[in-house]
Amino acid sequence: MAEHARKAGIAESLAKVRERIERACVNAGRSSGEVGLSAVTKTFPASDAALLADLGVTDLAENRDQEAAPKVREFHRLRPRSRVRWHMVGQLQRNKARSVVRWADVVESVDSRRLVEALQRAVGGALESGERSEPLDALLQVNLEQRTDRGGCAPEEVPELAEMITRMCEIRLCGVMAVAPLNEDPDVAFATLSGISERLRRDFSEAREVSAGMSSDLESAIAHGSTRVRVGTALLGGRPLVSP
Repeated sequence: MAEHARKAGIAESLAKVRERIERACVNAGRSSGEVGLSAVTKTFPASDAALLADLGVTDLAENRDQEAAPKVREFHRLRPRSRVRWHMVGQLQRNKARSVVRWADVVESVDSRRLVEALQRAVGGALESGERSEPLDALLQVNLEQRTDRGGCAPEEVPELAEMITRMCEIRLCGVMAVAPLNEDPDVAFATLSGISERLRRDFSEAREVSAGMSSDLESAIAHGSTRVRVGTALLGGRPLVSP
């Protein structure tokens, strides 16, 4: 009964999120098929991820390797035939690269040359050992704030990192990702990201993805060209406090 009630609650929330995406696309003169949804399952159990998959969600996102790695294993135990794509959306330390590439299909938080190199080595090893069968899809995380303690590369570093990735067979450049600064107008941030993405696509046509927008600001992100929103709270509810 508890699982049935949880599934019903998630289904209701999912319908509301999809309605928001649809309305935002209509308002922006876009098709809703242009915008994908990643369900952010951080701090929630693998059972919730399984229920999301049952409801047709095909992309799931985590932000900490130490939580995600065992959760992905548990998910595959619960739903061995389910085909979902796992996204790493949190800041990634180089020493976690080997672990992350064994569960993540996509890393959205690539932000430095040294991380690119670490991921290249890790993916190469995983491909050779049979722990991966495909290259890693990568998005460049852009820091839209002045604060250096936030994840992401500076906008002016994007072309160099993109060029570096395109020379590698282990990693595929897919686009850009960003988080709108807290307590600032998200329209300004997402307009800036849209310009960065447009300039990147001129030289790297494969970099079409723009991952932007979360529970509180997805409408603004879609208005400025987001192709993927990352939604957690609006789907699964408030998160419990966890230790850092």
